[in-house]
Amino acid sequence: MSITIIIPTLKLDDELKEILSILPDDVIIVNGGPESYSFKDRTIINTNPGRGLQLKTGAQFATGDWLFFLHSDCTLTKGWMKVLVDHIQKHPDKAFVFRLRFDDDGFFPRLLEYWVRFRCWLFALPYGDQGLFISRALYDEIGGFNDMPLMEDVDIIKRIGRLRLRIGKHVIITSAEKYNKYGYLFRMLRNGFCLLLYKLGVDPATIRKIY
Repeated sequence: MSITIIIPTLKLDDELKEILSILPDDVIIVNGGPESYSFKDRTIINTNPGRGLQLKTGAQFATGDWLFFLHSDCTLTKGWMKVLVDHIQKHPDKAFVFRLRFDDDGFFPRLLEYWVRFRCWLFALPYGDQGLFISRALYDEIGGFNDMPLMEDVDIIKRIGRLRLRIGKHVIITSAEKYNKYGYLFRMLRNGFCLLLYKLGVDPATIRKIY
């Protein structure tokens, strides 16, 4: 079984280069930033911005039997590949996401991590930062990512469904930069408000202006 890793980004910075240094060869970077890039021994697709579009485009070019959608500000922890291989062997009919951890210390990062775990347990609704590992067969069956300016992760998880989703215990680390910039409580409340608007049927393009 082959795996293609798809990473949407708006810029090719040192952080992304560090991530690429530990990844296998089959990686597709989908750049939605204003500058076009090339990178030695890596496939880079330059497209319009929008995470939904970028993920959708990356999947169209992927050749792997399994697709791993990974945000560019996330860091994989030791043993991550074994976790994915075990999932393929034991749960080939299901998608998989990691457990989320923030690269920040203190009360609020831990509080948000527990909230994410509770949200996953109660609603089977992980964050996009938790990565998404899914077989090409299941991805195609549900129609893949939609070209959406926001909420593309919520949209695809809804179509995968609770019974076809595994939420693992292995940790993936994501950047807390946006939470530190605006404040954890403000960002958490804003995220919750945006999700409520989406559930109420508000156009994601409108929600994007708030987000």
